[in-house]
Amino acid sequence: MTLSTLTPSVPIPASTVILVRDQGGHLQVYLLKRSSRSDFMPGNYVFPGGTVAPDDTDADFWKAYVDMDPGQVASRFTQDGGGLALEDAMAHGIAAIRETFEEASLLLGRRNAGTGRDMAVLRQQHALGALPGTWLKELVLSGGWILTLSALACWSHWITPRARSRRYDTRFFMACMPGEQACRPDNRETTHGIWVSPESALSGNQRGTLPLSPPALTTLHELLPYAGASALEKEMRTRPWGQARVPRLIPSADGAVLLLPWDPDYRSQEVRPKVESLERNRVSVGQPFSRLWYNKRVWLPLTP
Repeated sequence: MTLSTLTPSVPIPASTVILVRDQGGHLQVYLLKRSSRSDFMPGNYVFPGGTVAPDDTDADFWKAYVDMDPGQVASRFTQDGGGLALEDAMAHGIAAIRETFEEASLLLGRRNAGTGRDMAVLRQQHALGALPGTWLKELVLSGGWILTLSALACWSHWITPRARSRRYDTRFFMACMPGEQACRPDNRETTHGIWVSPESALSGNQRGTLPLSPPALTTLHELLPYAGASALEKEMRTRPWGQARVPRLIPSADGAVLLLPWDPDYRSQEVRPKVESLERNRVSVGQPFSRLWYNKRVWLPLTP
């Protein structure tokens, strides 16, 4: 993937990580609140993630510093018809690991015997906003560090609606929270971090106290049936990327509406939402939905 050839209308490759853990016998996920000054999803709660950087695409370099060989990477991330070449799968995985540290101070990696760079120094740089752009390469080159690409599992594939000028082609990974680390926001791109159950997060979104991005809202709804992270393990081992989810944006004077690909009117040109029907078609937490209504800075789930 060559980032320099992309135009604003072409989706930029990106990666996101859905971090999960068990807490008190219940499933929790980690969410970060994007800065209100952000030009993409300002003020929304999202999963850690960001765009694939040029250094992330150096597959020949990274293959020596991950805990999966090329065949294992291909088997897990490219064999389901998800449209990823091996080099792109590696780049998305490296971006997922890098961005999770940059946004949430969590490193999916392990230190082997050796004199590798001390994580305390790295976290201090992170807290001060002084991480160099090449910090991840410097970390593995310092010796003793291996990135645990095996901690990542496929979950979903989202592409920003075509009507947006800034678009992202995002692979959503899932990973279990390592027990020896803690998450915290960077206080620049993200201003608040929270561990929360899917049901509590969705209820907070309905009240407007925890506004979720559309992919986060949809993903949390998908996680409702799972009692804990252990219940997700089989799904994480076998789940493919699936079809790319490209929501369709319908402008409206009463608030934009996103039609998700499984909405019966997704391809119809006759959708003209009115506030009366929007209010009437709102659904409660746990009920199926196929569209989202942007009302008072909150995306609310609807039926057709």
